[in-house]
Amino acid sequence: MLLFRGGNFRSLSPQEMQIHMQRWFSWMDSLQTKGILVGSEPLQPIGRQINGKNKTITNGPFIESKEMIGGYTIINATNLDEAVEISKGCPILEMNGNVEVRPIQKVDR
Repeated sequence: MLLFRGGNFRSLSPQEMQIHMQRWFSWMDSLQTKGILVGSEPLQPIGRQINGKNKTITNGPFIESKEMIGGYTIINATNLDEAVEISKGCPILEMNGNVEVRPIQKVDR
């Protein structure tokens, strides 16, 4: 799973944003063409967080946060190193964002 965080999108003009989004579409299309894309969705910038034993609820995440996860993509890769190489093509890196690459743990039930 690739988790996308950060990115300096507020500085983009509408035309620059359109160009940047086209890079995302092209990258996703390339993953689809290679047959490695399982699924991908952006996340809305709203939500709640439940914390601790007292189940304290707070608003968030906050769009100003560099740590906010903006979306995810699930890919098929043979190992972590291959997934890292695939993630290097992600357009969020051009915007000083980051991609966290995590294997999904299978759980037998």
